[in-house]
Amino acid sequence: MNYASLRTWTRDEVAQHILAGDTLVIYDGFVLRITQNWLASHPGGALAILHFVGRDATDEINAYHAEPTLKRVMGFAVGKVDVDEKVGWEPLVPPVQQGWLRQDGKWQREASAVRNDGPSSEPTAVPHMKAPSEILLVAKERAKASETGPTLESITPPPVTLSAAQQADHARAYRELHARITAARLYQTRYLAGYGPEVLRYAVGAGLSYEAYQRGWYLLSAFLMGLVWHQLAFFAHDLGHMGVTHNWVVDRLLGILIADLCGGLSIGWWVDNHNIHHLVTNHPSHDPDIQHLPFFAISPTFLSNLYSSYYHRIMKVDIVARYILPVQHNLYFFIMSLARFNLYANSYGFLAFRARRDWTWFLEIFCTALFWTWFSRALWGTGGWGMRIAYLLVSNVTPSPLHVQIVLSHFARSTTDLGPAESFVARQLRTTTDVICDDSVAFIHGGLHLQVTHHLFPRLPRHNLRAASFMVKEFAKEQGLEYAEFGFTQGNGEVLSVLKEVAQQARIVHMVANEEVKHALEAGCPTSAPRPT
Repeated sequence: MNYASLRTWTRDEVAQHILAGDTLVIYDGFVLRITQNWLASHPGGALAILHFVGRDATDEINAYHAEPTLKRVMGFAVGKVDVDEKVGWEPLVPPVQQGWLRQDGKWQREASAVRNDGPSSEPTAVPHMKAPSEILLVAKERAKASETGPTLESITPPPVTLSAAQQADHARAYRELHARITAARLYQTRYLAGYGPEVLRYAVGAGLSYEAYQRGWYLLSAFLMGLVWHQLAFFAHDLGHMGVTHNWVVDRLLGILIADLCGGLSIGWWVDNHNIHHLVTNHPSHDPDIQHLPFFAISPTFLSNLYSSYYHRIMKVDIVARYILPVQHNLYFFIMSLARFNLYANSYGFLAFRARRDWTWFLEIFCTALFWTWFSRALWGTGGWGMRIAYLLVSNVTPSPLHVQIVLSHFARSTTDLGPAESFVARQLRTTTDVICDDSVAFIHGGLHLQVTHHLFPRLPRHNLRAASFMVKEFAKEQGLEYAEFGFTQGNGEVLSVLKEVAQQARIVHMVANEEVKHALEAGCPTSAPRPT
């Protein structure tokens, strides 16, 4: 196809087509019209595309797709746009970030958008809508009769303090960095030197767990099984990112065998969830990896009953949250020790209600059933119920340091929404941190302690992250961007500090609410009616 012959679209034309229901994304100076069929079958999930409607997604698309896929992407091109070299494309706000979704050819409102009119400032830890660019979703208000969809006003971004020219400079420099990393052959998987020692650890760990089980040393067997699950999680992570063979079918098949069959967790759920986390990192209304009510709130904005565009529900500060949040910093490690059970719940909820019924779904159901067959037999064979419960708990609690490590990379970072004008690279560096550790113990972290580099280049094989991180640090220094990194202990201290600060605000909110109810009852007046939904 001769793409040069495509008609040039204006920004107003792009906006009007979006309002009419088209899914338009800007890529490398071209307008891509994503069909409903592809939106429904996109391996990364529909939301991964919807969050970039009206925006320049060049860096995100290049970061997440290999060269063969990028050629197919251009098949969706329907036009060109004039992108100012100095300031880049002037983005629009995706309708999904305003609470709108297309269903059966019509706009459906899921939530109301709240914009901030306050002064602009980038908070240091737990922002509370201090930046004028912020848009958060809450319960939808009663729809007006004339309201049939988003408007030009609603998809026009609020004012920002970011320099468009500076963001464009960051984007250009990032593309040059990506080219250097590709030229350095860092996308080449190190099968023997990288995965060889890991496969050996898996095999030895599984063998020792089996031997301990056969000898009746059940708790040791459970502990060793947990260690194997801990290490296998890193392998499954790579496969979910297409970072092993770089072939979607092969990596997905291996991912199902590792995650579903060996670990009882859905690789399909993980990919669907994790892609969104990478694309809208630390956004309170959109990133599922920081949406943990009623157990945790890492920003006081969560105390406002926000709406989750991922879970399609209000994240209510319910009676459980009102008791847990004021002491969340004290319960942090205990709750994290049980985090794997939450992964089971999310996995099976996804498979039951959200997953597409394609061949991968059937294979996941089959492999998950096989997992519970062999694991249930292992539990039953330990004897009495006391040992069965102990085996279940020990095997599932042992991998919990993995969960602590992952949230460590984001919980203490900014949750401010700086708007669609922020470049991909600036957003990832602002919301992510590395965990500093010695090379001798890097395998315990699976190499994913280098989260900053991983977020910038998610398909990069994990064993090449260290080499790439030196290039990223130099890049950040040249661009005047922060490259954050903490030691494991210091990082946990930062997370606990954030949790404690929000806990104090949650305690105040709870006390104020109780006083309002008390005064209303004493005055013989009803309490405030809930917001209409």
